[in-house]
Amino acid sequence: MKNGLVPIQVHTVLPTPRGCAVFLGNDEKTFVIFVDSAVGQAILMHLKGAKAERPMTHELIDHIFTGFGVTTERVVINDLKKDTYFARLLLRQQNELGAKIVELDARPSDCLALALSAKAPIFVAKHVFDAVQDRSDELKEISETLAKGATALSEDEDDSEEEGEPPEPDDDGPAKNPDVDEPPPDEPSSSKA
Repeated sequence: MKNGLVPIQVHTVLPTPRGCAVFLGNDEKTFVIFVDSAVGQAILMHLKGAKAERPMTHELIDHIFTGFGVTTERVVINDLKKDTYFARLLLRQQNELGAKIVELDARPSDCLALALSAKAPIFVAKHVFDAVQDRSDELKEISETLAKGATALSEDEDDSEEEGEPPEPDDDGPAKNPDVDEPPPDEPSSSKA
């Protein structure tokens, strides 16, 4: 623990009826922050190392930071008031004149997305960590349920193949009909030399 800060990591993101639940913590304790769906998806993409076709908002911010020589130094979830978390985003700007640290107030959800994108450390203030309810058992139960569901789904797929159902077609594009897509074998191709 450094200066009353506890290092944590994002464990997973799960959908909820009103957004997403972000499970984060360490070996000692796991807690949950509820975020909107868009930021939850951004956090999940960063966790999985997936890239969007076009830059998402947090990726755009990272690109802007890079352009100005700014890096995400760390994120600190620093307070909890009436079920609302607060966070600080610490940035470092390095240029020919030296280094400058800037600390900004930000939503924890945005901070988490930026920290994961930049592979920056995430911390929680000790007083917040001590105050939050431990959700480690819930995360374990959800993970086991999801694993059982995935195993059951896999077994169902295996059973369907054993029952003689045709396998799913490969996704190599549309099937070719030799009568339509290719010239008959005894006619020369109509390409010119």
